[in-house]
Amino acid sequence: MNSDTIHHLFPDIDPGSIPFLSIFDQFYMGVVITDTTGTILYFNDVQARIDNLDPNDVIGKKVMDCYRVDDDDTPIMKCVNSGETVNDFACYYRTRLGKVVNSIHNVYPLFSNGTLIGTICFVRDYSITRQTFETISQPHASREIRTFNIPAPPTRNRDRGNGTRFTFNDIIGNSPEFVTAVESARVASNSPSSIMLYGETGTGKELLAQSIHNQSARKDKPFTAINCAAIPEHLLEGILFGTAKGAFTGALDKQGLFEQADGGTLFLDEINSMSIGLQAKLLRVIQERKVRRIGSLKETDMDIRIISSVNEDPHQAAERGALRYDLLYRLGVLIIRIPPLRERVGDLEKLIRHFLHKYSLLLDKKINAISADVMDLFHNHHWTGNVRELEHVIEGAVNLVTEGEAIAIRHLPAHIRETATSTSHTSPDSRAYHSQTKTPPCPTAPLNVIFPTDSQAPATVSARPRKSLAKIQADNESRTIREMLSFFQGNVSRAARNLGISPQLLNYKMKKYNILRKDFLL
Repeated sequence: MNSDTIHHLFPDIDPGSIPFLSIFDQFYMGVVITDTTGTILYFNDVQARIDNLDPNDVIGKKVMDCYRVDDDDTPIMKCVNSGETVNDFACYYRTRLGKVVNSIHNVYPLFSNGTLIGTICFVRDYSITRQTFETISQPHASREIRTFNIPAPPTRNRDRGNGTRFTFNDIIGNSPEFVTAVESARVASNSPSSIMLYGETGTGKELLAQSIHNQSARKDKPFTAINCAAIPEHLLEGILFGTAKGAFTGALDKQGLFEQADGGTLFLDEINSMSIGLQAKLLRVIQERKVRRIGSLKETDMDIRIISSVNEDPHQAAERGALRYDLLYRLGVLIIRIPPLRERVGDLEKLIRHFLHKYSLLLDKKINAISADVMDLFHNHHWTGNVRELEHVIEGAVNLVTEGEAIAIRHLPAHIRETATSTSHTSPDSRAYHSQTKTPPCPTAPLNVIFPTDSQAPATVSARPRKSLAKIQADNESRTIREMLSFFQGNVSRAARNLGISPQLLNYKMKKYNILRKDFLL
């Protein structure tokens, strides 16, 4: 925000007296500045992402024209009308383009010489909507570089107008347990029964919940999501159940999420983080199918389906007192476990492809190559943050790598590089090899994961058929693995150590080349 922009927004203010305003362009929260009529004068990029709106389309318009809210239900107008600060105002609203947003607003009046000239609003987003995967073109490949060549997806996933972005078609993975979880969710989509998703943080519970909603008969109704762990308890009750005017100082007649989700689906994420007292109130609402706003005696009927999630085994959460047993039985009619990424290593490369596509497009780069060392490291890493951690690692690497360069270990965050350090030391087994009279075979070529291109190989001048480089590498890799397994009599762990890769990666390669361990047992 330069001085000319500041002067245009507030002609009575000297831009030199407020140099910190330029910080708002890089602020981590959404920032909206309005005048005393509610006309938007400034709208930063973070707020644009929260609301899925273009700043150029909203600047100059009134708040009520951009959001489906009433004058007395927007914190900005509340601040304008009172001239006082509005703190921790919980908002659940739908933009004019249909996106549903859960957020907390703090609005401050702006004065010049004692006269109110506008407001500044800071917005923290508690929505759990995520972006989907994008596509890039492919640079050249080399022998020790993984290249990712797949057809480009047709378009970016867009808000479907019901508060969701994802369907079952957007789910990536074909590991057996993951496929079982997805198919269970698909079959149960049209059931009225409650579903509880159980999986570690970052496994994709939100994506699966949205897919269930969009497969159900309620798909044309709103999908309303809230992260129970992200909102302070004293705000969460009002957000869920709504408030009646006069219930407490500043309270207004306002619908809660249960009322707003009527006819649709309510997704309660990480419900095991909710206090036991609030769980008891939630249980009553679910049992009676009626909701009563805070401070009101009137009960409202509701027709919603509830999908919940926990980030630990729900029965263990109940045993340690984090989750009420009666609420577990009510919400966990069907419990679906989403396996962590470390249990579905075979899906790593598919996920990497999509994240490379996504962030190469967002950052306007053409990156689709990863070094062999990095791929081995990815297969060996524990992935405590699951798919979300993998996405962040790829995003960071794409930021650091230059055009036409392969992602290398130096482009990875420190905690990932530590995995490489811990696995690079010589193991006891490898030291023992040298004391034997018989030595294991030396690998004849790098153990690469090969991704064939869609294009055909150029015609050769000789009539004699020739192998492509990819085929030669694959043959060398397969032969080397067979020799190593034969030497160690089918011991996968020892063979992997000597090859300098993880047992998980070796098992993946064995499956790829249809190599059976039993063929090498004596």
